[in-house]
Amino acid sequence: MKKAICIPAVIIPVTLLINLIARISTGFSDFYVRNIFPVLSNIFSFISGLFKFSLGEVFLVLLAMLIIIGIPVFIIILIKKKNSRSRTLKIYLACALSLLAFALTTETFNCFIMYQATPFSEVYFNKSERSRKQLTELYSILVDETNSLAEQVQRDSDGNFIITCNLADEAKKAMKNIGEKYPQFRGYYPNPKPIKASYIMSQTRTLGVYFPFTMEANYNPSVYDCNLPNTICHEFSHLKGIIREDEAGFFAFIASVQSDNIEFQYSGYLNALEYVNNEIYKNNITEAYEISYRISEKTSQDMYKFVPEEFWEENKDKEIVSSETVGKVSDSFTDTNLKINGIEDGIQSYSRIVNLLLDYYFGE
Repeated sequence: MKKAICIPAVIIPVTLLINLIARISTGFSDFYVRNIFPVLSNIFSFISGLFKFSLGEVFLVLLAMLIIIGIPVFIIILIKKKNSRSRTLKIYLACALSLLAFALTTETFNCFIMYQATPFSEVYFNKSERSRKQLTELYSILVDETNSLAEQVQRDSDGNFIITCNLADEAKKAMKNIGEKYPQFRGYYPNPKPIKASYIMSQTRTLGVYFPFTMEANYNPSVYDCNLPNTICHEFSHLKGIIREDEAGFFAFIASVQSDNIEFQYSGYLNALEYVNNEIYKNNITEAYEISYRISEKTSQDMYKFVPEEFWEENKDKEIVSSETVGKVSDSFTDTNLKINGIEDGIQSYSRIVNLLLDYYFGE
């Protein structure tokens, strides 16, 4: 029992110290991301990849059950078993410390340190002057590319985009392809895993999730098909140390549009178009408004479509907590987590992909 308490009690402060070193030393974080994380990622994602289901999802379910059931049981035992209170306290303390040590260690080495490293955008790109004219030109480029691909992809009888390719194989191929130019993306890729609790995931309006404690790339299988290729490439980017959301989104775009598969190309361009479209109207770039009239009917039909139209009606019996409440809690958690890791604009940082797109298209 002493070892069960002492070991995590030592691991926790050591891990906190490593977090501190990472925050004050970019060199330490850069060395870790370049030389150590790729090895850990390949090993642990291979191990977790041996399981067809999401280990991360199972872990969260078990944790929830442990909290819901374990705490009341703990209180009951303390009340009824007066003679064994000391031992009970020690057992629960050991369990709590072990869980905390595990969560803190995996989050630190598979997530937190990467936030303190030099952004990959600074490594790979020359930051360009960003102007209204460039944003307008980028908007025009994306509209034309997306419109063209919208005519080529497969659709069902209602005109909805459908995936016909093998998502896992094409995503791996796309990521390895950009590894020729960006070495960070070389190495092993596990199969992406669909989340079973997709309704709850949909309530949070989440397309995909990277679990640092199991090194898995997970996606929401309930979303509209055109979201899936870009989403899986996004989560794969996290597995390669691209932890910032805007950068993971950018490299997902690069992998998707440079893929040989037009479904991946369309998904990448469509996602980028949505972000740029938002920036055009948020910043009142009036000279770009006329470009919006060029967005084709098929592209417009697919834009901003999170889940199929019938999804909420078909699954309304699954709602325990309102989707609005779940969404607000999820956004608040994501925003807080990003800010704790030094991303000052929190959840708004996702939209910084537009700056990266401008650097990519117009940087020297």
